[in-house]
Amino acid sequence: MPSGRSPRDGLPPVTSSAQRDGLGVSGLSAAPGPATPSPVTASPVTPSPVPRRADGVAAAPAHGLGSDDLIELLFFAYRDFVGDPDRILAAYGFGRAHHRVLHFVDRYPGLTIAELLDILRITKQSLNRVLKDLIGQGYVAQKTGPSDRRQRLLYCTPSGAELAADLTRVQARRLARALAAPDALGSPEDFLMAMIEPEDRAAVRRLMARRGSSAGGDA
Repeated sequence: MPSGRSPRDGLPPVTSSAQRDGLGVSGLSAAPGPATPSPVTASPVTPSPVPRRADGVAAAPAHGLGSDDLIELLFFAYRDFVGDPDRILAAYGFGRAHHRVLHFVDRYPGLTIAELLDILRITKQSLNRVLKDLIGQGYVAQKTGPSDRRQRLLYCTPSGAELAADLTRVQARRLARALAAPDALGSPEDFLMAMIEPEDRAAVRRLMARRGSSAGGDA
């Protein structure tokens, strides 16, 4: 495995929600109005810009999807999103719980056990089992707290950082591919479909179409 890589290589910088949304609050001043009420004039409404694809063509409007359709597509998108790192983890004898621990320990060096438990919302027993694997095989190291000797601070070792980088890279690649898909701006359905492996999309569409035909047949 190549060394010297960071899990943040090739990933966009993290920005605050205010920076992402371009929020800016300006002060409002109220001028004193005339004694008698004046007619209210509606301000002209500027239409929102039409989302466009990378080739400049206007994206298709969002479809009127039922929540069950989105839930089903989210299942398939999540299946493939976690399937990429699953294949890497299997070579180490690790599972998704190990991936979650590595992800957060790598991004927040010095994370405490209590903080990790709060993030993952799992039992202490489950976390201890995962940490035993990662620490025992040299992917995570723990140190005592500088002010509280009972506190355990978690850090990724160089091997752990490399593994976390590999896991992040395959998931970032899938997200980037889905966002770059021609119809990704069209609707939530299009984005979730783009997250699914291309060779599996036709089967997913056929499966979802069966539910619609079954409902029609029962009517």
